[in-house]
Amino acid sequence: MGNANAPVIEALQNPANWPFHTAGLTGPPRSGKSLIGSWAAGQGIEVVDGADALDEAEVFHRWNAVQEGGSKAGKKLLLIADRTPWEIALPDLRSRLGGSLQLAIGEPDDAMAAQLIHAHAEARSLTLAEGAADYLVPRTRRSFADIEALVGAIDRISLERAAPATMSVWRAALEALHGPDQQKLL
Repeated sequence: MGNANAPVIEALQNPANWPFHTAGLTGPPRSGKSLIGSWAAGQGIEVVDGADALDEAEVFHRWNAVQEGGSKAGKKLLLIADRTPWEIALPDLRSRLGGSLQLAIGEPDDAMAAQLIHAHAEARSLTLAEGAADYLVPRTRRSFADIEALVGAIDRISLERAAPATMSVWRAALEALHGPDQQKLL
């Protein structure tokens, strides 16, 4: 857990405090919204992932169903939107969700970016040489998707060269993603 999602996790751990028994979650691509939703579903929370892609009347009916069940039934609703901000056209839905708990995942800080680099490398069974995160973090964008793409590029280049993922591979991956001026801190 890092700065980008710590407040979200904290709020989701205490759904009894959610206004109108509902929370809305937004965040950048690849930030873990669906993973957080899976965790919430395991806690008995009704989760609608991709709520912004559904018919707004359907989302409105789900919101109403939770209100009818209320705290007596312990029903809670987490609406996950892929678009930030989530533009809602239906006035009734917009006003009701406006009163619900609004949660947003931000961009990762340096510590979280380093954790993500190592986690993505581990998921790919990619061994990074010592100091990888220290070198890569200041040179890449603070974006969940970009960090994932960077580790993917390191893995691809390492395999193409049949060489370990050391600084020369890191530099090539940064250049492939960010252009030849990658040495400049972004």
